[in-house]
Amino acid sequence: MYKIQWYTLSKRTTKICMPGDERSRESPAPAEAQMQAGAEGGGRVSRCCWKCSVTQLKKIFWGVAVVLGVCSSWSGSTQLAKLTFKKFDAPFTLTWFATNWNFLFFPLYYLGHVFKSAEKQSPKQRYRECCRFFGDNGLTLKVFFTKAAPFGVLWTLTNYLYLHAIKKINTTDVSVLFCCNKAFVFLLSWIVLRDRFMGVRIVAAIFAIAGIVMMTYADGFHSHSVIGIALVVGSASMSALYKVLFKLLLGSAKFGEAALFLSVLAVFNVLFVTCIPVILYFTKVEYWSSFDIVPWGNLCGFSILLLTFNILLNFGIAITYPTLISLGIVLSVPVNAVVDHYTSEIVFNSVRVIAIVIIGLGFLLLLLPEEWDVWVIKLLTRLKVRKKEELPEGNGDVTSGLPNKSRRTRPSMSSFAH
Repeated sequence: MYKIQWYTLSKRTTKICMPGDERSRESPAPAEAQMQAGAEGGGRVSRCCWKCSVTQLKKIFWGVAVVLGVCSSWSGSTQLAKLTFKKFDAPFTLTWFATNWNFLFFPLYYLGHVFKSAEKQSPKQRYRECCRFFGDNGLTLKVFFTKAAPFGVLWTLTNYLYLHAIKKINTTDVSVLFCCNKAFVFLLSWIVLRDRFMGVRIVAAIFAIAGIVMMTYADGFHSHSVIGIALVVGSASMSALYKVLFKLLLGSAKFGEAALFLSVLAVFNVLFVTCIPVILYFTKVEYWSSFDIVPWGNLCGFSILLLTFNILLNFGIAITYPTLISLGIVLSVPVNAVVDHYTSEIVFNSVRVIAIVIIGLGFLLLLLPEEWDVWVIKLLTRLKVRKKEELPEGNGDVTSGLPNKSRRTRPSMSSFAH
């Protein structure tokens, strides 16, 4: 095999090296060959740059769409929950009702798999493949109680504490205080998962704690507002614990595995949490006189908005950048502030505004990538190098202009002499 290739190569080379017109016909001149290679290389580079720019533009476009979706669904669900409690004062029942809608995660994922994937699988095959996320034996009864049930409890507590806080304080304070969960995730990851220490994230955590204290002070430490703030901080803490434990016990999940896991949480909610709303109803803690007065439209609307928010939050990274998705949560704060300004008697004093700004700034600092300082140093170094290169080039142009001018004038003088 190697000999045959070498022989053909030698023949080809002897044919190229023959003198005369045949050489000019079969092999282009070196200058022409370089020009052709340069043109081809430039074309490939331009095509690659065009493809990269189009891909980035698509990601940014979808990112804007996802940001608007996250912002509208999160602020909309918060405002709709506030409106629902005026007619239906049952936050735990609303939590239970909305969590049952998580069952739709895996069917919706499978529909997307059918439309997008080239190798289509049956629902049973896809389910078995996604069950490998729980271990070699799949989703057994032991795995259900050890790896799914704790997260079902944390999910219920997170949503219940958040909804109960909406009854106590305005939605602006609730939404901005819930942004502190990002700082709690960093602190827990640093302690439990031994993640990399970052000074800027410590500063962000300090901002979050300072914002919580200032938000409490904004209303004068009244018992009603203190309880509401404590409930939101508890909800943010449960959310952070959920994320850190998920990473510790289960690691990272693919889209199908995440969809199956969230559907399993709905199954846990139906089997083991249903008894609690029933107990609260008969003990008249969360009581309504008739099922006819239940605002089913508000309950379904809240559940759909919350389901949309969780879908965008978990699967939005498939079409855009994760940082853009997180920005949607921050942007819900000014949306809730505008709605509260026109629908409630909220007072935006200086302390409350500073607290909102501090917590928002801390949230944005936590969105910085881990190697942001390296990128900043590289950027500053490049700027310094460019400035140093521009100065000699400018000096060279000024000095080189005089000799060139003298060279151009000499031929004209000689012509006059002749």
